[in-house]
Amino acid sequence: MKNPTYLILLLAIGLVFVSYKWVTSSQATGSTETKPTTIEDIMTRTSVRAYSDRKVESEKIDTLLRAAMAAPSAGNKQPWRFIVIDDRNTLDWIGENFRTMTMAKNAALAIVMCGDLTATFGGDAKDYWIEDVSAASENLLLAAHAIGLGAVWCGIYPQTERVEQFSQQLHLPADIVPMACICIGYPSGPTTPKDKWKPEYIHYNTWDSVRTILR
Repeated sequence: MKNPTYLILLLAIGLVFVSYKWVTSSQATGSTETKPTTIEDIMTRTSVRAYSDRKVESEKIDTLLRAAMAAPSAGNKQPWRFIVIDDRNTLDWIGENFRTMTMAKNAALAIVMCGDLTATFGGDAKDYWIEDVSAASENLLLAAHAIGLGAVWCGIYPQTERVEQFSQQLHLPADIVPMACICIGYPSGPTTPKDKWKPEYIHYNTWDSVRTILR
């Protein structure tokens, strides 16, 4: 029979090793209490219009698109379609032709969020594609912030002239509607989110019923 003291020592060493592996594994996967939460990402996200000249990695672009496609969709129709633009000439064209999109000229890329009219409902429900693509756009913006990028949502639809210009420039089929252009890049400096909390905008049960809310 082996010495009990020797066995206890082996068990103690094993316990220390397992504990060490658990801690290092947690740190490697980012599963620590200091990791930003989803709520923190939502509260600290802001529109970023100034970017550095650093290129956005292809894997991060993939992450943005995966996040966009994880959005909720009415009837799971998933009518969203995406045009990823990293061509400098096209980005300059956007920045030069739309006064609210001048930041495109120094963005690393832009993603035009589109709706496929053949992938939505008929009748009165046909415009649910707008809600679906909007949800995908917000997911993309939050993902950009979470992975250290800056982004800004620039509207296209429902301004007819903008829709026509983007459709022509990007060679979009008739059933594909460009809804928004999201400019993306690494922020050129620190960003500060706006405080948009307004309790007076909140009603309960009926419009004329309000409740005191703590700030």
